[in-house]
Amino acid sequence: MRIAVVAESFLPHMNGVTHSLLKVLAHLRSRGDEVLVIAPSSSWLDDEAPAFVEGYPVHSLPSVPLSGYANVRLAAGTVTRVRRILAEFGPDVVHIASPFVLGWRAVQACAQLGVPTVSVYQTEVPAYAAHYGFPWLESFLWQRVENIHDASSLTLVPSTFALEQLRSHGVQRLNLWRRGVDTERFSPTRYDAGWRSTVAAPGERIIGYVGRLAAEKQVADLAVLDAMPGTRLVIVGSGPQKESLRARLPRAHFAGFQTGLDLARMVATFDVFVHPGESETFCQTIQEAMASGVPVVAVGRGGPLDLVDSSRTGWIYEPGDLQGLRAAVADLTGDDAKRRAFGRAAHASVQGRTWPVLCEQLVTYYGKAIAVQARRAEVASGVRRAPLES
Repeated sequence: MRIAVVAESFLPHMNGVTHSLLKVLAHLRSRGDEVLVIAPSSSWLDDEAPAFVEGYPVHSLPSVPLSGYANVRLAAGTVTRVRRILAEFGPDVVHIASPFVLGWRAVQACAQLGVPTVSVYQTEVPAYAAHYGFPWLESFLWQRVENIHDASSLTLVPSTFALEQLRSHGVQRLNLWRRGVDTERFSPTRYDAGWRSTVAAPGERIIGYVGRLAAEKQVADLAVLDAMPGTRLVIVGSGPQKESLRARLPRAHFAGFQTGLDLARMVATFDVFVHPGESETFCQTIQEAMASGVPVVAVGRGGPLDLVDSSRTGWIYEPGDLQGLRAAVADLTGDDAKRRAFGRAAHASVQGRTWPVLCEQLVTYYGKAIAVQARRAEVASGVRRAPLES
């Protein structure tokens, strides 16, 4: 197939959207598909954006940084410009990753061209409004989300929470598409006693967090863990709140942004993994911790509800219940046998969730979107009146 991928964010900025797209592109390359990537540039000079990924060309659109978060870029350009790029490439289907600004233009351009679209809901943007001090914007942002997905041929969601959330907003043609995990890279065998000795005293249990240091991740909630006796809080990641979190978590070890085997070794050496963010549609870092044999304590909202089997692979605590977070972590750090049992169960639970399997499922959704768009065209032309797929 010829597939255009429109990414709301992309390299060099690494996040959950970029990570999953890189796996998808590698899979499409192995199949021999033709792909064009359209994404925001990393700067107006476009000096950091890659020209090719997996041998596929990347068409970078000029962008501006999001106020207060320079690593997040908002693409400039019009619907007409996106339509022209797509028309020149002539895709069979357009994959739109985490659409909101550039993705909305792409959905409109595809509607004008009659090209099928698969929009992948990956970011709960409306929930960010309150975290950034604009709660009154939430209803407007939800209207944008509804418009995008109503206009898409097919919408893919990563969790049952996201499925029900979009369904409650009247979005149709929803399908569940989870995320794979690299169980070779993230494995209990990556445990690194040497690294452990550099961040924790003998006998201390490591409580680990991996992710962006941004308001929506609610990393400041981990302050209830910072002074827990016999533990060391380790924060892996970077972002606009880095310095304020250093002040808020004075005992924590900040490891900075990590990737590859360095990240895998750190995660495998954690004793407990924590994730406090309530706005996760999936939460890939939880899967990576589980693949590493580490039990998880996560907030009970969004993607973690599908990933963590409470009382078997970790604990789920109620949103806002920070004492519940602390109690769950204390339960695991204070009981070696339970922690190891939960870790083994966590590791077993993610085996088989490989990226090739998930990416091949994605390809079937591309075919489904093409069929949905064909039926839409038939109904619009009056050839037949068949109900669109729900």
